[in-house]
Order: sequence, then C-alpha cells, then structure tokens
Amino acid sequence: MTSLNKHYLIVPGWNGSGPDHWQSHWQTQLPNSSRTLVSSWSHPQLGDWVASLERAIAQAKGPIVLIAHSLGCVTVAHWAATRPNLRAKIQGALLVAPADVERLNVNPNLAAFGPIPLTPLPFPSLVVGSTNDHTASLERIQHFANEWHSALHIIRDAGHINSASGHTQWSDGLRLLKCFDYYRELHSDQRRSA
Repeated sequence: MTSLNKHYLIVPGWNGSGPDHWQSHWQTQLPNSSRTLVSSWSHPQLGDWVASLERAIAQAKGPIVLIAHSLGCVTVAHWAATRPNLRAKIQGALLVAPADVERLNVNPNLAAFGPIPLTPLPFPSLVVGSTNDHTASLERIQHFANEWHSALHIIRDAGHINSASGHTQWSDGLRLLKCFDYYRELHSDQRRSA
C-alpha cells in the first residue's frame, strides 16, 4: 500500500481540535484526510462518538490510518472492542496522549467513557505519551500501550501534546507518523511474502 491510496482519519478529543491544534494542521498537509464529526465536542456521548467513528470509517475510501488524540484514543479503543465489521479497513492507528477517563476527579463528561477497553487492538498501533500529561500518568499510558499491544513512544515534558502545550504544527509528530507508516508497511509486506 502506498501513501497515495491511504486515508488518514483524524479522531479529535474533548472539545475537538481547534484551528491551531496539530491535528488541524496535519489535516491540511496529509493527502486523503478527513476527521470524525460528532454531535457535541464539549458534551461528549460515548455512543455518538463511536457511531461517528464507525460512519467515517465506512465512508473512507482505501485503507485507513487513524490519528487520534486524548478522548479520541479512548473512542478508538471502544470502537475496536465493540464494532468488528470494519476493522479490516484499518491499516494502523497513531494514538496520542490517551486520556485516563478513570482517574480521580475527572470531568463527568469524560468519566462516561470508562471503563477503558483494555483488549488488544486488532491493527498495528503506536501510543505516544508524555512524562507530565495531566490527563494520564506515565504508568497509565504505559499500561494502555501494553494492554492494547501498541508500540510506545514517550516524550519528555510534552504536557498533553496539544496546542496548549505548544504542539501546533508538531513536525516531530509528523515524522513519527511517517516512521510508523514505514514500519507498518514493511511488516505488512513481510507478512504477505511469508
């Protein structure tokens, strides 16, 4: 599979990804990209967010790479655990700063997304986390990656890896995506030739 026929599907988190968020910048830079659309970004409903992801996957042409942030990562985990029909379309997932919706004093809107599914994801995935993310401890990020059978990349002192922590264009993240694409495609080619 080449990047020309690949579809990048962006899955924002709570409150969506504003114009200065790296997901918004990437959407303008990556070919064949789109994002999920939900009824409310500020008052998320688990069923609505999972159904929105399902619709976006069904509508996308070609193999899909998911690019999720925060609550979007949790949405991907719920979708993968409960909606098996379209999993084969997913070529891989970049899961950035997954939010721990089970932490103490979490916003009730987010708590409704718990418990977080901890079953292995049925597609290659890379979790990117930070040593000082206020939405999830390093131990929890490591736990998610381990349970989801995801590769893990930790960035020192990157906060929640959003525009508030200075991650707007986030060119380093775009390089991570390209490396992940290359790694995934290499292993996919090896499996086909085995």
